[in-house]
Amino acid sequence: MSRNPEAPIDSRFVQRWSPRSFTGKPITAGELMSLFEAARWAPSTSNTQPWRFVYGLAGTPGFESIFQALVPFNQSWARASSALIAVLSAQQTIAPGTTEAKPCANHSFDTGAAWMSLALQAEAMGWRAHAMGGFDAQALRQQLGVPGGFAAHCVVAVGEQGPRESLPQALQEREVPSGRQPMHAMVAEGRFTFSG
Repeated sequence: MSRNPEAPIDSRFVQRWSPRSFTGKPITAGELMSLFEAARWAPSTSNTQPWRFVYGLAGTPGFESIFQALVPFNQSWARASSALIAVLSAQQTIAPGTTEAKPCANHSFDTGAAWMSLALQAEAMGWRAHAMGGFDAQALRQQLGVPGGFAAHCVVAVGEQGPRESLPQALQEREVPSGRQPMHAMVAEGRFTFSG
C-alpha cells in the first residue's frame, strides 16, 4: 500500500503514523497538557465538547490502572510508552445557553476529531501517539471510576519513537507506516457507489 497522497495535502497528515516501539523517555504533565489543549479546540456539535481524557504517566498508579485494562497483545509493547490516555465521551451533553442534558448522537464523532487533534499535536512536538481498541472497557471503567453515561473509545499510548528492534520479532515486521485505501474507495459524488 502507498503512503503517497492522491491530492495535495499538508505533509503532517502523511507523516503521522502509529508506531509500537517507544524509548520510555519521560513526558511531562505540561507536555501532555499541550496535547489536551489541541484536543480542546476540536470542533463539536453545538460546541458541547463531549470528550474526556484520563491519563497516567509511566511509573504512576494512573498508568498502571489504564495498562491493566489493555489486552495482553497491547500490553506487550505499550509498557515502554511515556503515558497512557483513556479516551472517553459524554453520551449526554448540555448545549450552551441551555440547562438540560440531552442525548448527544455525535459524541463519538466529535471525540474522534479531538483524538486526531491530540495526535497531530503530539507529532508536532516530536512525540508519537498510538490509539488502541484492544482493551477491556469494563475493566477500564472500573479501574478509573468512570460512571455510567460515558463511552470508552480507546486507549492512546504516547511516547518517543524507539527502534523497531526493541519489539518482538513478529511486531518488527509490522513497524512501518501503513498505507491507505485509494480515494475512490471512500469518496463518491452525488450517490453512494461503494461496494463495501
